[in-house]
Amino acid sequence: MTGNHSPGVLERIEALRGDITTLAVDAIVNAANSTLLGGAGVDGAIHRAAGPRLLAECRLLGRCEPGEAKVTAGYDLPARWVIHTVGPVWRGGRAAEEVTLAECYRQSLMAAREIGAQSVAFPSVATGIYGFPLARAIPIVLREVRNHLAVEALPASVVLVCFDAETHAAYLDALGRA
Repeated sequence: MTGNHSPGVLERIEALRGDITTLAVDAIVNAANSTLLGGAGVDGAIHRAAGPRLLAECRLLGRCEPGEAKVTAGYDLPARWVIHTVGPVWRGGRAAEEVTLAECYRQSLMAAREIGAQSVAFPSVATGIYGFPLARAIPIVLREVRNHLAVEALPASVVLVCFDAETHAAYLDALGRA
């Protein structure tokens, strides 16, 4: 889908520099690994902030494959829910990484809609330790978010949470808000 998006779609998207674990939104997205048992980066931070009950629930879910999304409670987080998605490990673009990244955002947004989340916050999925180039990720992210918001009422708002200044500046630029 290009061009014709319903009025107000861009106003429903915000890029914010900060710590996703502190946001008072209905749902946060976890850039998880396939085990869902915690790890480095945002995944570890979410598990630490949510407390041990998150790990206990994740153990019951089993594996989550790249591109999938699974929902748990938020426990000790300000967010009511955590949507876990597994991004693609960057292999130079030869392993359908762009398709998998798009699916992460698509499935996470559908999960947010299904649980009735008014607001959802995403980290920059797969652009950290998984090595997905930020400049290639941002157009995919914005396309998927815009396409979803153009046809769905929920979530009403999407926050793209950036850990560092470089990522935040890149998202602001892409949104035309730099």
